[in-house]
Amino acid sequence: MSLRFNGLTNLVSGSSVKVDSPTKITSIFASNVFTLKVAREFLSDEAYKSLQASIKAHQKIDRAMANQIASGIRSWAESKGVTHFTHWFQPLTGTTAEKHDSFFTIKSDGTAIEQFEGDALVQQEPDASSFPSGGLRATFEARGYTAWDPSSPAFIMEIGEGKTLCIPTIFVSYTGESLDYKAPLLKSIDALNKAAVEVCNYFDKNVSKVTSTLGWEQEYFVIDEALFNARPDLVMTGRTVFGHSSAKNQQLEDHYFGSVPERVYAYMRDFENESYKLGIPLRTRHNEVAPAQFECAPIFEEAGVAVDHNSLLMDVMDRVARRHKLRVLLHEKPFAGINGSGKHNNWSMATDTGVNLLAPGKTPKTNLMFLTFFVNTIKAVHDYADVLRASIASAGNDHRLGANEAPPAIISVFIGQYLAKVLADVKERVTDEMDETDESMLKIDIYKTIPDLLLDNTDRNRTSPFAFTGNKFEFRAVGSTANCANPMTILNTIVAETLKTFKKEVDALVEKGEKKEIAIMHIIRQYIVASEKVLFEGDGYSEAWAKEAEKRGLPNVKTTPLALDAMVTDKAKALFESNDIYAHNELEARHEIELEKYIKKVQIESRIMGELATSHILPPSIRYQNLLANNIRGLKEAGLTESAFANQKQILEKISEHINKTSDLVEKMLLARKEANAIENTREKALAYQAKVKDTYFDAIRYHVDKLELLVDDREWYLPKYRELLFLR
Repeated sequence: MSLRFNGLTNLVSGSSVKVDSPTKITSIFASNVFTLKVAREFLSDEAYKSLQASIKAHQKIDRAMANQIASGIRSWAESKGVTHFTHWFQPLTGTTAEKHDSFFTIKSDGTAIEQFEGDALVQQEPDASSFPSGGLRATFEARGYTAWDPSSPAFIMEIGEGKTLCIPTIFVSYTGESLDYKAPLLKSIDALNKAAVEVCNYFDKNVSKVTSTLGWEQEYFVIDEALFNARPDLVMTGRTVFGHSSAKNQQLEDHYFGSVPERVYAYMRDFENESYKLGIPLRTRHNEVAPAQFECAPIFEEAGVAVDHNSLLMDVMDRVARRHKLRVLLHEKPFAGINGSGKHNNWSMATDTGVNLLAPGKTPKTNLMFLTFFVNTIKAVHDYADVLRASIASAGNDHRLGANEAPPAIISVFIGQYLAKVLADVKERVTDEMDETDESMLKIDIYKTIPDLLLDNTDRNRTSPFAFTGNKFEFRAVGSTANCANPMTILNTIVAETLKTFKKEVDALVEKGEKKEIAIMHIIRQYIVASEKVLFEGDGYSEAWAKEAEKRGLPNVKTTPLALDAMVTDKAKALFESNDIYAHNELEARHEIELEKYIKKVQIESRIMGELATSHILPPSIRYQNLLANNIRGLKEAGLTESAFANQKQILEKISEHINKTSDLVEKMLLARKEANAIENTREKALAYQAKVKDTYFDAIRYHVDKLELLVDDREWYLPKYRELLFLR
């Protein structure tokens, strides 16, 4: 019996795993996290204040103090049954990484003790040449460093009966270049803080810190483990390279917000409990649009911690799913013909005085501050749309962007009709001849209604890649497997750069004698005029918008190899170097890494397509072809006229055509792949894999295989079908 039918048999006899949930989430929340509250108990006053200052003011912790903090963390961890620790980091593989060491050591006199010193807390040395480096590290140059990030608290990971203390870190090369997602993110947070505080001080001198905040929404699919194992394409790539749509998909719209299947519900509760212990503030769970698709979302957090929590969550979701004999699919497009999965990044800025800079206020002064940051963000997206597009480029997201459920590759901004009118009024009323009388009139006429702009007064546009949703911007184009750090790093940086320019231009007008508020309004008006072409309120899915965007001069880069070019333009280099995010060689390295990642993923997909076609598709198709041929031959020998087996003959002809086409196209794809592999230049190789392998052959082969799935006897078909993967629990 094939794996498919074994899986179906096992699925029918399966049952939900019992999950013990707490009566109150607060009883377990952050129970495995070394929070400041815990630190107060396990650290001396001096060590506690040092740690607190490092977290809140980014002050450096000296090695002597690090010894005290390390001792306190070890005491806490041991009290919870921990024997090992690891530096937990996020290399450019797209996954997390860890190497476990024990607290156990032997002193020079042979005495065995438990020990965790400041040196071990602050720094370790993983092999940098074994992670993607884009040429920054040669194979023989192995040294790299993980360095403690105190802004993200240590936590205890429970895996089965084992517990490990995890220290969140950044990862850099021996020569100091960043080799992870976290280090650039922290730099971008600092750059935005500096630029935003200076602009905030126009309105409130008490603001001394601005933090970027993030609330991600994680979409995912859940399928049965046995059926997953019967699909080599899912095992190898995370998506189905073949598979005909089932009779029912999402057209009835009955799955969205429907009741959660019991087995999946148990899984959700289980991974939520694990997440709560780790301090991940999950708040929402629900069915998504596509069958077998779901979503979870947390409460907003500071961006650095939010990124760590999302990376951690994806690990937890995968591990807990296996406990339930399920598999979670985080790929952007695991199934053709139905919605794929994104990771909407809801971004805003918050001051240390408790103000959300993207939330309208109640006075002309606070509304002018809101308008300043609102318009600067739009200007940043307009000026750096190509870089923002590059931040979400991946092989998986290429399958999703522009499809029926996802924003197009064209970067545009949706702000809603109400705010569009506000910007239009500013554009119309602010003139070069403004004086204080005009300023007062402007405040009364325009700003008096902004406080009424509540969350539900700004409509949502699910077709927009970057939409304002009341008190934040929602970057909807981020892919579900992505590390949030990359798009957040870019967004923080482009807004920081725009705010720096804004301040220079306002100050220049003030130096010429212009009143500060009027100077601010002049520059805001200039920014509105300069960036209005990026604003779009309509249907981003429509062909009309693609044509209109082209007229406006907005880029529409649909494929990853071309989108990534924006990372290494002179404009991008100046942007990142001026904000101390990436040096020139770091940008070039990341460009190389992302291209290599694209090549490898398309290469793996093409290999599994060839393997499945040869070993899983053609054999049962040929057997059924022979069965039909023998049937026709038998009917002929029985003396029946041709009309008696005309239908069988027609089916046989169709099957024969699809068999031949499949075999022929797979051979041609193999040759195209060999030609692509011979190309030395990474960018040219990526373009060849995209245009001459993926675009030329993937859909063509799939078309014929999916036709065979409809024609071949179901009992002969090896691969679980969409109706089984998506609808059987």
